[in-house]
Amino acid sequence: MRRDGVIRQTVAQLDGEKIGCPLLAFVHVMTEGWGMTAPTEALRDLADVEEIHTVAGDACLILKLRCSGPAGLERLLLRIQCIDGVRSTHSYVVLGTYLERGPMPELSEPAT
Repeated sequence: MRRDGVIRQTVAQLDGEKIGCPLLAFVHVMTEGWGMTAPTEALRDLADVEEIHTVAGDACLILKLRCSGPAGLERLLLRIQCIDGVRSTHSYVVLGTYLERGPMPELSEPAT
């Protein structure tokens, strides 16, 4: 499966609380451009940013962030909003997580 590119990488999943980053948030970011623009490249350098997704809809990007707490999130949002080309952010703080998993292959129906 590795050879065929189905398995892209093997990673360890860290527990955010145990590493001092219990606050999980998703942030919608509006930028002046779309796609792999200068703001997107600058966001890659922020350690608390776990994922960056370009999206269609009301935002240009969706970020998955992990921080030490509300003050850490506030500092991170300030850094994001100071990036040249970022117009606005809209944040969603996670209260609880009930499912996290990767893509699941579609199960084929049994032959009848």
